[in-house]
Amino acid sequence: MKRSTSHRALHYGRNAALGCVVLLLLVAGVLSSWASAQHIVLAKGREHGSITVTGCGADVCTGPFAPTGQATARSRVTIARSVAVKKGGTYPVVVKPGTDEVVRTGLPGFLHSWVPLGGALLLAALIIGGGLRLTRTAWGTGIAGAALLVATFIAL
Repeated sequence: MKRSTSHRALHYGRNAALGCVVLLLLVAGVLSSWASAQHIVLAKGREHGSITVTGCGADVCTGPFAPTGQATARSRVTIARSVAVKKGGTYPVVVKPGTDEVVRTGLPGFLHSWVPLGGALLLAALIIGGGLRLTRTAWGTGIAGAALLVATFIAL
């Protein structure tokens, strides 16, 4: 049976809309991840050191910053509270320019900063497979997102 022109137009319109949703998810995941990943990826010329967490609130943990190299020592800096940061722990960090906020560095910090992208890849895989019916692409996208999340879990 031959499809009508309106049926084909509806099909292409649906695919275009779902493609836009997938693109929106992936762009949001990259932008959300890049907000903290940029300080790790482009760390040259930034203040490096370590934080010893002395206290944690609802959203952030605080502690003194011990510099390495030419960085300035600080009595109190903040780091986002997560499963990767515990009271009493010492973590390698880089200071966000112009703030007293720090981001964890090294492989665990790098992977942790890309967690939003891993979640976006998993969500996009559902739309790619279920809505666009591109099963191989969906499996690849889903496996990439799951691998990122599992690697982060193991690294932390």
